[in-house]
Amino acid sequence: MAKIVVDPLTRIEGHLRIEAQVEGGRIVDAWASGTMWRGIETILKGRDPRDAWTFTSRFCGVCTTVHSIASVRAVENALGIQIPDNARLIRDLIMAFQTIHDHVIHFYHLHGLDWVDIVSALKADPVKTAALASSLSDWPNNNSVGHFKSIQKKLKDFVDGGQLGIFANGYWGHKEYRLPPEANLMATAHYLEALDWQRDIIRAHALLGAKNPHPQTFLVGGMSIPVDPNSQNALNAGSIALLNEVSKKALEFVSKVYIPDLLAVASFYKDWAGYGGFNNFLACGEHADADGKFFFPAGIIKNKDLSKVYPVDQAKIAEYINNSWYSYSDGDAKSRHPWVGETTPNYTGPKPPYEHLDTNKKYSWVKTPRYDDMAMEVGPLARCLVAYASGHKQVKETVDMVLKKLGVGPAALFSTLGRTAARGIETLLVAQKLEGWVGELAANMKKGDYRVANTDKWDPSTWPKEAKGVGFHDAPRGALAHYVVIKDGKIDNYQAVVPTTWNAGPRDPKGQRSPFEQALIGTPVADPMKPIEIQRTIHSFDPCMACAIHIFDVDKKELFKVEVQ
Repeated sequence: MAKIVVDPLTRIEGHLRIEAQVEGGRIVDAWASGTMWRGIETILKGRDPRDAWTFTSRFCGVCTTVHSIASVRAVENALGIQIPDNARLIRDLIMAFQTIHDHVIHFYHLHGLDWVDIVSALKADPVKTAALASSLSDWPNNNSVGHFKSIQKKLKDFVDGGQLGIFANGYWGHKEYRLPPEANLMATAHYLEALDWQRDIIRAHALLGAKNPHPQTFLVGGMSIPVDPNSQNALNAGSIALLNEVSKKALEFVSKVYIPDLLAVASFYKDWAGYGGFNNFLACGEHADADGKFFFPAGIIKNKDLSKVYPVDQAKIAEYINNSWYSYSDGDAKSRHPWVGETTPNYTGPKPPYEHLDTNKKYSWVKTPRYDDMAMEVGPLARCLVAYASGHKQVKETVDMVLKKLGVGPAALFSTLGRTAARGIETLLVAQKLEGWVGELAANMKKGDYRVANTDKWDPSTWPKEAKGVGFHDAPRGALAHYVVIKDGKIDNYQAVVPTTWNAGPRDPKGQRSPFEQALIGTPVADPMKPIEIQRTIHSFDPCMACAIHIFDVDKKELFKVEVQ
């Protein structure tokens, strides 16, 4: 019996500690601990609700747009504001480019190294690598022996110099790496190409949002970027051409590089369709059309039952803090709906540095969200499952194609491998939709519709004395909700229930585990000193601890010190 501690778990946003109990070579229990405090909700009290999105966008530098959209939607919901169609389309495009960018970077630069042994690529035959790559797709570099030789030389120079640079501190040579050297070299080459490719996506974000990260064109009531085909200082015909160009490049990379690599890697790890699963799933819906119908539908799936999808009722969402370092004014054993939520820090954990957490007491800065008192997984897998169970044609066709190529059934979706595959499936579907959304925006411009904002309720004198709203956004990492309470024109309360809070929360009063902790149970661990298996499952969720928890210390004291060796 051994207790493994991974702190911090790297290649994520923010700081996450995992403690896992291992017996007989498998994880029998696990605890996920966020090690920083989120205090931005407290900062927002008393401020103008029209400014909230600029603060909440700083929850994170990776989820760079998602909190802005959820925030403006929350205020719009509270005030009963309907945005113009152009604003809807511009927001859809910003979110779509964010999703594609986020998922591709996650696969290659965060999660892919759990499956790909970079150092093994040094043993590859570039001729065989080119043959393998070109058999998967006609991506331009795939048939170039010279290209793979140059990548191999770069790696060799890193190793000979004693520095692996961006590839340092990996578990290279671990016996649970299964790809042949040629597949490792191919994936390494695409890792580097993805770094270059992402600049195109950033161009689209900069065009639509004025900058990246943290686009600045969001506005309560719509968007602040003008639409005018006759103006050089607005979205015009040239902008549409650029967006179409970037959309084509995005779809080409996703379909010819990301998806083939995903399927190739997954084929060597089919047993991971049996690890890392969860039972309940929540999707809040995203990319509504002009009639309000979501491209990715909202819904709840319970106990892995794909025969029924339940509607989402935001009133059933609440947060516990019984195992979190906060306090509620009416007692820590009760849950609170976000409209009456509290964010009062109360650290009672061990004094850093410490060997182990006391997991019989509070052990995380992450709260514990529940839906109707049930733990829920959110994210690409939840969206795919809800859409699949709802009979979504494109989702069902793509999911079935992936399952057929891997030679596995639908049950494989409820796993680490399924979660990883769902992210790729979603990326392909969103990339296929891009040109359609650009086309809708162009059609509106052509018919003379230049409206981007509804300012009828911009003046606080038009607002009710009290109002409350919720803004949902199914972000790349999952269902996100911002809740706002407005009194006398100011924010009286603000709470954000974010994807990683759903997935990483500690146990609730009933002892129910959230997805991170539950998904680890039953996972084999070949080498406790190199627990790559823990990384595989946790990375499949793409944690963003910066969204789930934030440091805020007015005295500027050092709260934690983390050393990585």
